[in-house]
Amino acid sequence: MKIAIVGIGSIGGPLTRKLVTAGHEISVANSRGKDSVSAFAKEAGAIACDLNDVFDGADAVIISIPQPAMATLPKNLLAALPSSVPVVDTSNYYPGLRDERIAALENGQTESVWVSEQLGRPVIKAFNNILAYSLENLGKPKDAEGRLGVAVAGDDENHKRLVMQLVDDVGFEPVDSGSLEDSWRQQPCTPAYCCDYTAEEMRPALNAAVKGAAAQKREVFNAQLPALFAKNPSHHDVVEFNRSFNAAS
Repeated sequence: MKIAIVGIGSIGGPLTRKLVTAGHEISVANSRGKDSVSAFAKEAGAIACDLNDVFDGADAVIISIPQPAMATLPKNLLAALPSSVPVVDTSNYYPGLRDERIAALENGQTESVWVSEQLGRPVIKAFNNILAYSLENLGKPKDAEGRLGVAVAGDDENHKRLVMQLVDDVGFEPVDSGSLEDSWRQQPCTPAYCCDYTAEEMRPALNAAVKGAAAQKREVFNAQLPALFAKNPSHHDVVEFNRSFNAAS
């Protein structure tokens, strides 16, 4: 499958490597031009592109950039992309920590619904509720014991099935988390967010989320992170912190 990935950071980078290993043809780009992704593309076995040609012939698109940057992408960037091609949004909103505040999201709009509006087409939410370390290192073959789950939300069932296959291809168990509007259940500070859960553990965690509770917890979460990372935490420490903090909402 030909897959276009925009953004080669903590999620887009590992996804590129793992999808190449799975046998897919991957083209990568970012807002800074082809030269800025060339070294990474060579190392990962991908094809370096500019934004204006990365989508040519793509069977799937993954947008893996900070959430506010979605609004800065060129207008009509995806206009020529056939409607049959799914567009995956991996982003999360971190106001007060990394991102400038976005009024619509502060007022309760679901993050990926907002992203869909910025891109001008439907999206599938996936790869946002897994830690970068887990994505890069903890994938397992299908049916392996303890295989971690990755939530996938969206409104187009054909698109969702294709994206769930990509989740499987990179070593994780796809968990259907509902419609795009339902994707608030996998946003930061919810029970299913970045907790290294198996699919069996993730389903009840998604169901346990309470609408609006995550937004109320964000400031406390942001305030606690500096102390956590000052201790040079292990991956296990980060997962345990997330599980403990997110469990109540």
